[in-house]
Amino acid sequence: MGIYEELVARGLIAQVTNEEEIREMINNGKATFYIGFDPTADSLHVGHFMALCLMKRLQQAGNRPIALIGGGTGHVGDPSGRSDMRSMMTKEVIDHNCACFKKQMERFIEFGEGKALMVNNADWLLKLNYVDLLREVGACFSVNNMLRAECYKQRMEKGLSFLEFNYMIMQSYDFYYLFQHYGCNMQFGGNDQWSNMLGGTELIRKKLGKDAHAMTITLLLNSEGKKMGKTASGAVWLDPNKTSPYEFYQYWRNVGDADVLKCIRMLTFLPLEQIDEMDKWEGSQLNKAKEILAYELTSLVHGEEEAKKAEASAKALFGGSGSSEDMPTTEISEDELTDGAMDIITILVRTGLCSSKSDARRNIQQGGVTVDDIKINDIGKTYSADELRAGITVKRGKKNFNKLTLK
Repeated sequence: MGIYEELVARGLIAQVTNEEEIREMINNGKATFYIGFDPTADSLHVGHFMALCLMKRLQQAGNRPIALIGGGTGHVGDPSGRSDMRSMMTKEVIDHNCACFKKQMERFIEFGEGKALMVNNADWLLKLNYVDLLREVGACFSVNNMLRAECYKQRMEKGLSFLEFNYMIMQSYDFYYLFQHYGCNMQFGGNDQWSNMLGGTELIRKKLGKDAHAMTITLLLNSEGKKMGKTASGAVWLDPNKTSPYEFYQYWRNVGDADVLKCIRMLTFLPLEQIDEMDKWEGSQLNKAKEILAYELTSLVHGEEEAKKAEASAKALFGGSGSSEDMPTTEISEDELTDGAMDIITILVRTGLCSSKSDARRNIQQGGVTVDDIKINDIGKTYSADELRAGITVKRGKKNFNKLTLK
C-alpha cells in the first residue's frame, strides 16, 4: 500500500484534482506541498492537528512539506466558516504568533536544508503593488464565480467586506508564488478551503499554461477539526502553558464512542492492521481505545514522559484517589475573594470546568459537581480563604477535575 492509498484508508482524502497524478507523485515522494496556517493566536490548537499529522506522514514517505505561515493573509482574515469578520491584528502580534507556530511545528516536521520549509507569506504579499496585482492576478478571476464559492455565499446575507473578498486572491497568489519560487506542485487544506485552493490551481494554469502541474487535495475533516479545537471551557491548545498535557490527554480520553476509532485511524500512527482489529471493539473495550488515542496523541504533542504522567494521573483520579500532582491546577489570589471567600459557581467558572455561571448553576442542580468527593447541592456554597489555601479538588461530571488553590 502506497502512502496515498493509506491516506484514503485512514479517511483523510475528501476531494482531489488530477487523482492519478497526485497518487503517483505522493507515492514516489515527488510532491512538494504546502499547507497554510493563519496566525490568529499564539498557539496551534487541536483543529490544526490533522494537518500537522498529514505533513508528518507525507514527509516520512519522502515528500517535502512547506509550512506556510499567513503573516500576510493574517492582515486580512479568512472569511471561510465564519459569520462575522475576524478581529484585526497588529504586525507585532502576527509576528509573535508566527514564531510560536514554528516552535510547535518542529515537534511534527523536520525542517532544514533539503527537508521541510517554513515560509511566511508576509515576505511577498506585503510588498505587492496594488495596481500591479490587479493587472497580473485580478484579470484571472471572475467575480461571478467567486460569489458562487461557499466561503462567500454564507457571508452574503450578513455582509462581506471588500477586505475579506480579497482573501481568495491572496491565497491563490500564495500557491502561484510558491510554485514559481519553491517548486511547490501541490496544496492541501480542509473542505472549507476548496474554493480558495481551486483559485490557486486555476491562477497557475492561466498564468503559466495548461501544462503547469498544480494540484489540489482536501482533507476530510480539517474543517471539523477547527470545531474540535473548542470545548465548553475554551480551546484545546498544543501549548502546554495553555492546555496542560493532562488536560490534553483528558480531551482525547473523553471523545464520544462513535468518534474514537475514527480519530485513531486519522490521527495516530498506529498500523492500519492494528486499527482494523480495534474496529471490532465494543462496550468497555471502547474505553481502552480512548486511552490508546489519548496516550498516542499526548505523546506526539508533549512527549512520551508527559503522556505517561497524564495517563497515570487519569488512572489515579478515576481509581477513586481523587488526587494527583499532575492534576490541572488553578491558582487564585486574595483579591479575587469576596468577604474572604469564593462561591462554588465562581469556582466552577474560574477553573474552566463550566463555561458560564448559568452552566455552573445547571451542573450543580443536576448533581454533577463534587468538591473533595462531596456532592454539592447548594448553589450558594462558599469556601473560606483557609479552605482554599489548603486546596480543594473540584469535579464536574465523571472526568473533569481541577484543583483550586489560594496563593
